[in-house]
Amino acid sequence: MATIREAGAITKKQLALRELHWPGASPHLWHRTANKGFATIPKTMPMILKIMDEMTKGAPVSSTYLTLWCSTWDNSFVVLNKHGDMANAAGFGGQRGEHTWATRMKKLKELNFIDIKAGKSGPMSNAIIWNPHLVLRWHHDQKTPGLTEASYNSLIEWALDIGAKDMTDPPAIVPPAQVVPPAPQQVPPAPPPPPPVTPAGEASDA
Repeated sequence: MATIREAGAITKKQLALRELHWPGASPHLWHRTANKGFATIPKTMPMILKIMDEMTKGAPVSSTYLTLWCSTWDNSFVVLNKHGDMANAAGFGGQRGEHTWATRMKKLKELNFIDIKAGKSGPMSNAIIWNPHLVLRWHHDQKTPGLTEASYNSLIEWALDIGAKDMTDPPAIVPPAQVVPPAPQQVPPAPPPPPPVTPAGEASDA
């Protein structure tokens, strides 16, 4: 894993190589610090998306997930108030576009990559995106069908190369959707009141 100093040296070297091969290219490139409308993604995202589609063979969810991620403001939260736009961006058009998009969203929720809450836009109004590294680590522990050892190992290798410690450092955190709250403690019933005490010198009704 590269240190901050080493990473700076690598960046400087790459910029020099870019200038060698494409001199004066900078004005024609997209710069995150100079242009609005960007989302931060993990460098492992291509492998994450590949694994997602392997886990949902026949109903790929990667385009839905990436559209969701690009709709955040770097806070892992999305207001789902434009279902049609999101479906179209994910590649689902036509009359059944929104329906297909909604089924993919539900699949992402079932696999714990996201959670969904109801609101003013209906049952699917708000979404949160959980850390995909932690979710995939959990799936690996659970031996979820579709998650192949080859792809998972490739993800770990990629994470090691870039220093993504959340993919390698223990302990792996269980996705919040899987955390079951403890059952409420059973309060034992109150004991019956004691029998009335008969004052001395008085006859009992018994």
